[in-house]
Amino acid sequence: MASKESESLAPGGGGLAFWVVGFILLIAMPLLNVLPPEDSWLHLSDFSLNRFGKFLAFAILALGLDLIWGYTGILSLGQGVFFGLGAYCMGMHMMLTIGKESVYGSDLPDFMVWNQVKELPFFWKPFYSFPAAVIGAILVPMLFALVFGFFAFRSRIKGVYFAIITQALALAAWLVFNRNDTNLGGTNGLTDFKQLIGYRLSDPGTQRVLYIVTVLCLGGAYLLCRWIIRSRAGRVLVAVRDSEQRVTFSGYTPANYKLFVFVVAAALAGLAGMLYAPQVGIITPAQIGVLPSLEMVIWVAVGGRASLAGAVLGAVSVNYGRSILTNYFPELWPFILGGLFVVVVLLFPDGLIGIMRKMKERMRMGKAAAASEGKR
Repeated sequence: MASKESESLAPGGGGLAFWVVGFILLIAMPLLNVLPPEDSWLHLSDFSLNRFGKFLAFAILALGLDLIWGYTGILSLGQGVFFGLGAYCMGMHMMLTIGKESVYGSDLPDFMVWNQVKELPFFWKPFYSFPAAVIGAILVPMLFALVFGFFAFRSRIKGVYFAIITQALALAAWLVFNRNDTNLGGTNGLTDFKQLIGYRLSDPGTQRVLYIVTVLCLGGAYLLCRWIIRSRAGRVLVAVRDSEQRVTFSGYTPANYKLFVFVVAAALAGLAGMLYAPQVGIITPAQIGVLPSLEMVIWVAVGGRASLAGAVLGAVSVNYGRSILTNYFPELWPFILGGLFVVVVLLFPDGLIGIMRKMKERMRMGKAAAASEGKR
């Protein structure tokens, strides 16, 4: 079972204090975008703030993946599907608000005009409403995960077989979303968003608000995951990871707990996608396929499994590294990412958070040794 130490990073073991300080710093970051002059080294550009907001959206997804993989032992290679469903729900709403600003000046999205669609498909119509888009971005992934997980877990599919079937799910979703006849933009996806609830997405002020909303959602997602893993259900989830058969003999039904955490992780992935779409300005099938889902697993592995802090750290650090390295080594980045995963799994199985924990322990032991020497 993951101990409380896995969430304790700050000196003195104040894990919650560490998160509170980190949360305050994240909330304050937009001030660096507004207050310092643009030529100051303290100034944070609009692009950098927007990019970091995208990383924090990924961190929300990573928290959910850590719940099912790190704490429950279920390796899902299809989280990109739930992320994409959330992003497409919000993207559909923003496409419907473009209206006469579109290239063809039609109330229909441009790609529908191009494909000679005469009437808005019925499943698009609820997304005229912003509240419906927000609810749909979370509820649709949850329902999809509920149906898929119900049959998978009731059939006692687990281990590598579950990983394979979720990977197949990601491939199937990618194929479906790539088709033009699904009326979801095909390979080009949904793009050219103009506004969100009346605010221009090109306005830096709107992007700052989206960033703050993302930080607040990340904080809420962390508190939810923290509450789950410290609850009785969380202890059962860890027990399922360690020995599912023993949990069954104890009178519990592991399938119910696995279904619960799978649905929660899907909801967090949908929330992440919903926040990602307006900040990036585009959502395509490329974000929902097999490769993105594999990358999401790498985030958690690099940060450290069974550690919420590790999930956030891994999502932010890997994606930040990707944004830097793709500028210099665009063709080598996939090999670098794969090599990083292999190195972490073989040499640092506890990830970055494990390295930090060991460094902290060595510092503590060094101080204790120095103190004992001083008393002699």
